[in-house]
Amino acid sequence: MTDQLLGFIGLGNMGGPMAVNLAAAGNPMICYDAAGTADRAPEGARAASSVGEVAQTAAIVFLCLPDGPTVEAVAREIIATDGRIAEVVVDNTTSGASEARATHDLLAEAGIAYADAPVSGGASGARAGTLAMMVAAPEALFERLEPLLLPMAKNARHVGTEPGQGMAMKLLNNFLSGMAMAATSEAMAFGASQGLDMATIIDTISVSSGKNTAITDKFPNRILTESYDSGFATRLMAKDLRLYVDSCKALNAPHLLSDTLLQKVWGRMFEELPASDFTKIYPFTLERNS
Repeated sequence: MTDQLLGFIGLGNMGGPMAVNLAAAGNPMICYDAAGTADRAPEGARAASSVGEVAQTAAIVFLCLPDGPTVEAVAREIIATDGRIAEVVVDNTTSGASEARATHDLLAEAGIAYADAPVSGGASGARAGTLAMMVAAPEALFERLEPLLLPMAKNARHVGTEPGQGMAMKLLNNFLSGMAMAATSEAMAFGASQGLDMATIIDTISVSSGKNTAITDKFPNRILTESYDSGFATRLMAKDLRLYVDSCKALNAPHLLSDTLLQKVWGRMFEELPASDFTKIYPFTLERNS
């Protein structure tokens, strides 16, 4: 908790509940969202009319935005603000590691510290405050920020001191998540072809070596129930996987599996079901095989 006014820009599916939890911990806040602030800001928070107003009134500003280019645009607005007091930007957006480094450099030239701190856990985790947060920042900055991060992400981790390392951790996490969802969908389809009940597969694999978060969460809670409401969009999985593959290619890192996963699974699903929740991967897998 701090008496200092905190800024939060981006109040969407993730940023909205994150800001609510930050405010609920007793932190005074000023918030802004380009799509409309008054209806999205936490109760008791001040609704700003612009990015500049946040930069003029909050020393620490959190960003939870759609992508790297949007972050860069907002960072430039913060820098250009007359009378700004913003001195730290915490970037909860998922973007590329190179984009995070570029934003860090841009802000550093203006004397503003930067931490890339993407999150994992979906909209339900954002509401519950149980997100994982992968923070890259100098040790002293992380120590300063940690009490503010924990109300939003009880699993906040300091993953490195170099800009971009938080984004790198998030992208490799989402590659693993996307692979688990695709592989588990194929495995479930195979089980169904053998007359195995989905609930029985989930119960058995959850105590076996094939256990993963698709088995423990997505299939029992979102797919078996046919609700398909994880809150994580297929377009975001495709975006994050593309960022991961592009990063691998730029670094000449192994990417055979990730490139195949992007081109053959998530890229195609995004083309055919652009507005879908990513848990629709199971019926998509069945339909493609029929």
